[in-house]
Amino acid sequence: MKLLLVEDDKKIATAVKRGLEAEGFTVEVSFDGDDGFWRANEGSYDLIVLDILLPGRNGYRICGDLREAGNWTPVLMLTAKDGDLDEAEALDTGADDYLVKPFSFPVLVARIRALLRRAGGRDPASVEVGALRIDPGARRVWHGGAEVALTSREFEVLEFLLRRAGQVQSKTVILAGVWSDDFDGDPNIVEVYIRRLRRKIDESFGVETITTVRGAGYRLGGG
Repeated sequence: MKLLLVEDDKKIATAVKRGLEAEGFTVEVSFDGDDGFWRANEGSYDLIVLDILLPGRNGYRICGDLREAGNWTPVLMLTAKDGDLDEAEALDTGADDYLVKPFSFPVLVARIRALLRRAGGRDPASVEVGALRIDPGARRVWHGGAEVALTSREFEVLEFLLRRAGQVQSKTVILAGVWSDDFDGDPNIVEVYIRRLRRKIDESFGVETITTVRGAGYRLGGG
């Protein structure tokens, strides 16, 4: 698996690169935002580890520009502060996951492996519910004849709900199915992704596909 690490602190970048290579990954490093954006667009990577505070373009802008350019490589963003606004902005610009500095290296490896598993180990059969259709192999989504651009994590949440259409799924169940059974972050992260999906697949088309069942969770389609 080939990773791109965009980190301007050379000590941290060197240590992370050495550790990831010891875990069997191939790692390329960029020390500034403009070069990192160029490498991400020109190269072929399985995942990008992206710091926020960078010379040139910051991590938010890199991630947003990649998504606007149609590059949906999974992004794990490194946030410098443990704050809701940092995390929310990381997700809103298209990041698939985030990790707060200082971080444990084993946790970094676990997050990377989890993102790679979700990106590569899905059922290739397409799924259709009403006007929605997804192609898990290509990681593409359509509403009727219009394609909808989603981040990797948005796609995973939507696929999870689509495969259980008509059934109510609690936040805990969604966390276990999409993130992991040992997720120790804020469970309200599910609400963030539900809001983003509603904006993209419901509000954009004037429909209500995902409903909230008060006190129970969320349901896509069905009664």
